[in-house]
Amino acid sequence: MSGALVVWPDAFSVRELDALVRLGDGLTLEKAELARGGAGYDNLRSTQVAWVPRGPETEDLYRRMEELVLQINARFFRFDLSGLAMFQYALYGGPEGGHFDWHKDYGRDAADPLQEPRKLTISLQLSAETDYEGCDLQARAGNQIDTAPRTRGTLIAFPANVLHQVTPIRSGLRRSLVVWAVGPEFR
Repeated sequence: MSGALVVWPDAFSVRELDALVRLGDGLTLEKAELARGGAGYDNLRSTQVAWVPRGPETEDLYRRMEELVLQINARFFRFDLSGLAMFQYALYGGPEGGHFDWHKDYGRDAADPLQEPRKLTISLQLSAETDYEGCDLQARAGNQIDTAPRTRGTLIAFPANVLHQVTPIRSGLRRSLVVWAVGPEFR
């Protein structure tokens, strides 16, 4: 664990990462929306996303991610977790550029109010670090800002109530898979 971040290098093979990129690129991308909406939030996030539902084509991915989350949680966090929310494929770059200003993920998804709150955030780096400039995932659990490694295949995990951001992309494309582990409210 490095500051606020748990770093798991080589979590997926090159073949698996290539398949994930093909899966994500084959989905319908849409402009990322924020649950809060309203004035002042449009500048907070600029990226394209697609939702990766659990189904026959993605079952192995969901099971693999569940195993990794259970290992990470048992070793570093020991949160009371009950499952995973739907995965999000994120693409930064292109004509819109892309960034996601400082925010926290903890809480309930407004689109699915019956789902338990997000407690762990997991980001899988699908792009090679040479594919883009800028667009760093950073977390701030205290005074120090931790920057996640950009190595392809690295899994990054942190508590969903940790402040984090994705800095503006300067060139290229950055792809990632974002996963949230959910569970009962913190007490």
